[in-house]
Amino acid sequence: MSEIGLIVFDLAGTTVVDDHMVAKSLHQAAREFDLYVSMEELQPFTGTNKLHLYQFMLAKEKEGNLSLRDFERYDFSEKHEEATRIFSRYSELMINHYRQHARAIPGAEEAFRWCHEHGIKVATVTGFHRNIRNAIIESLKWQDKDLIDLALDVESTRGAGPPAPFRIFYAMEKLGIQSEQEVVNVGDTPADLLAGFHADVRGNIGVLTGSTSKKTLQQYNPTHIIRSVKDLPGLLKKDFTTTNPTFPE
Repeated sequence: MSEIGLIVFDLAGTTVVDDHMVAKSLHQAAREFDLYVSMEELQPFTGTNKLHLYQFMLAKEKEGNLSLRDFERYDFSEKHEEATRIFSRYSELMINHYRQHARAIPGAEEAFRWCHEHGIKVATVTGFHRNIRNAIIESLKWQDKDLIDLALDVESTRGAGPPAPFRIFYAMEKLGIQSEQEVVNVGDTPADLLAGFHADVRGNIGVLTGSTSKKTLQQYNPTHIIRSVKDLPGLLKKDFTTTNPTFPE
C-alpha cells in the first residue's frame, strides 16, 4: 500500500454524522435574516466556505443564477458585512449542535486506524471555520486518540475552500507528500469531489452517508462511489494496491 501516502477525509456527512444539520442551520440562519433561499439551493454548497456561501447567495439573489463551478471565481466583497451577520448566527447553531451531538460515522475511526496501520497519513478537511471544526474534533477527541495527523478548515487556506483544491495541497505540504498520485480524497458533496478533481488526486471517492445522491455525485468526477467510509479499506485493498501506470517509478 506504499503508493498511497495520504487520505484526505471530509468531516460532516463523510466521517461525522450530519443529520442534515449543515443545510438546516444554513437555512435557518438565512431565514432569520430575511435571505430567502431554499434548502434545495443550499444543499450542493454544504461542503464550501459558509461565509463565502452567504456572500454568494446574497449576490445570487440580485445577480441571477451562479453555479457551484463559479463559486471560488468571485469575491462578492460588497456582501461581506451582511453575510457575516448571517454567518455568525449559523456558527452559533452549529457549535451548539456539535458540542452536544457530535457522532462519528460508523466505521470512520476504524478507517483512520487502518490507514495508520498501513503507513497512510490521515488529514481531515472541512468547509467549516475553525471554531466549528474545533467543536467537532474536540468533542470526538480524534487528536487526543491520535487518529488523525492533521485537521484543516477554510481558515487554514485563508478562506479558500472547495471546489478549489488548496486544502488538499496544504495537507500534502504539511505531511510531506510530494505527488497527487499518492493522495486519495474522500467526501460526500459535489464541492468535495470538485476539489479532488481539481487537485488531480489518484482517488476521488464519493460516499453516500451525507445528503447527496449517487446520481448527483456521479456528475462531479469521482473515481469511485462507496456506501460509507467503512467500506474504504476494502476498496483500497482492491483497487489501489498496484502501481498507477502514470506514476513514475
